[in-house]
Amino acid sequence: MDAIDLTIEKGEIISLIGPNGSGKSTLLRLIARLLKPDAGTVLLEGQSIHSMERKKLAQQLAMLPQMNDHQLDLTVGELIEFGRSPHVKSYGRMGEEDYDIIEWALEVTNLTHYRDRVLPSLSGGERQRAWIAMAVAQRPKVLFLDEPTTYLDISHQLEVMELVKELNEQFGMTIVMVLHDINQAARYSDRLIVMKKGKIQYDGTPQCVLCREMFQNIFEIDASIYEEAGTTFFTPSKMTARCAFT
Repeated sequence: MDAIDLTIEKGEIISLIGPNGSGKSTLLRLIARLLKPDAGTVLLEGQSIHSMERKKLAQQLAMLPQMNDHQLDLTVGELIEFGRSPHVKSYGRMGEEDYDIIEWALEVTNLTHYRDRVLPSLSGGERQRAWIAMAVAQRPKVLFLDEPTTYLDISHQLEVMELVKELNEQFGMTIVMVLHDINQAARYSDRLIVMKKGKIQYDGTPQCVLCREMFQNIFEIDASIYEEAGTTFFTPSKMTARCAFT
């Protein structure tokens, strides 16, 4: 990945989009400190995340990876308890505040009635909400989501995206996510970052980024752009000449 200069503002919802292999997940893992950059640094409120204690960092950043083990023999409540680990004192016992936050995480993700259900018994959307509940139980300032709607049907995709929007609007979480559905990204994001071959090619509001030139340059397709209820959407219309089938 080439050198990247990127600033994320507090309270933004940002979606990283681009073709497969463009570096989206790699960038997300770099800024979440799951990977270490070969050069440069990642700053959180002016401090290098690589100089921060892991537990202190986990109190501010939470990462939900693309793949989670949905066969874990845990209840929803037990899974969410793990989200409090960065805040538990050295003697390892949760306090009243921790239990209150677990209740809050169950409530905000609409999982209160699923507390005692084991993960394998849940639907895809319910399991994804349970993992998000674990992440938000950390009470992070920044939440990273790597393809949070992958493998979900459209109703569960919308359920997860509405939850993301609620976490941002009601609790002020900054959210950075990788999405493949560009129309969903446009609908739920303040800002789109388009990547190709390890570089940021476009960066701006959905209205500015979604244009025919971008789709031709990045995805090698032609596209029709339209607006509905103040949101910009696209529909693919045809392959460009250089990638058309013969």
